Amino acid sequence: MHKRTIGTLEVSALGLGCMGMSHAYGNVPDRTEMIGLLRSAVDRGVTFFDTAEVYGPLVNEELLGEALQHLRSKVVLATKFGFAIGVPPTADGPALDSRPENIRKVAEASLRRLRTDVIDLFYQHRVDPAVPIEEVAGAVKDLIRAGKVRHFGLSEASAATVRRAHAVQKVTALQNEYSLWERRVEPEILPVLEELGIGLVPYSPLGRGFLTGALDEKTAFVPGDFRNSLPRFAPEARKANQALVELLGRIGARKGATPAQVALAWLLAQRPWIVPIPGTTKLARLEENLGAADLELTAGDLHDLEAALKAIDVHGARYPEALERLTGR
Repeated sequence: MHKRTIGTLEVSALGLGCMGMSHAYGNVPDRTEMIGLLRSAVDRGVTFFDTAEVYGPLVNEELLGEALQHLRSKVVLATKFGFAIGVPPTADGPALDSRPENIRKVAEASLRRLRTDVIDLFYQHRVDPAVPIEEVAGAVKDLIRAGKVRHFGLSEASAATVRRAHAVQKVTALQNEYSLWERRVEPEILPVLEELGIGLVPYSPLGRGFLTGALDEKTAFVPGDFRNSLPRFAPEARKANQALVELLGRIGARKGATPAQVALAWLLAQRPWIVPIPGTTKLARLEENLGAADLELTAGDLHDLEAALKAIDVHGARYPEALERLTGR
């Protein structure tokens, strides 16, 4: 597996997003199978694993702790703080809590669940408007000084917030959604990250499964699958957005690759400090995704993709309004 550097942190060119192993997609996969998948990822060169206390909640970190404890020296563990676990959501969306005292509490609990003495990358999951970002960065800076955290990250923050946080404690990575059907990071975020030497970790790089070509307007999601609530996954939106999957299929046929591999290779080609974290619960999909690291898209391929994309309008908002308000702060 090729390596990349985000900030000053070296990781595999593709990481593994672990949320779906215990959260968000309805049916929870077999725990023993997921432990095996995590270990298989390490065997195949993946070093970068992404989780959060809210996934489950709590049990996703426990899963990684059990699976990877004996492989700890080979892996980089990223987790997140910032949601108020157990506090009911309001009309404004899920409750947030990035008070410094809560950040410290979450860090200690995450360390226990991950069965480690240090968190490699500790993200603020969503910017909390009730707590100045300088206080958040300061709290993580204290954890870094104490040896409990190695690197500080943000998720779905605005360019201005990234600058303010970075002035207090160097930000290693920003985790935002970025893919061929979600490109709002390009105008303002990417230039700031390049200027400050911050890496980008795109989540949902395969559009929550849509860009793999495995979903269409007839696909039925099980109860509890959060895609049921996303406007972009309404049947009519999925039908309209098939044009994007068909484009990936055409490029893939030319390159001997799958739509998912083309989508991931496109992301890797955007900047050398971009490390996508596609999630999966299946070994075959893991191996398919990892194949993208060896897929070279030429300048001509990228030009053809961009030219074709200009004629494709993505239908549907990525989040309901209450969740969208949590981003870009």
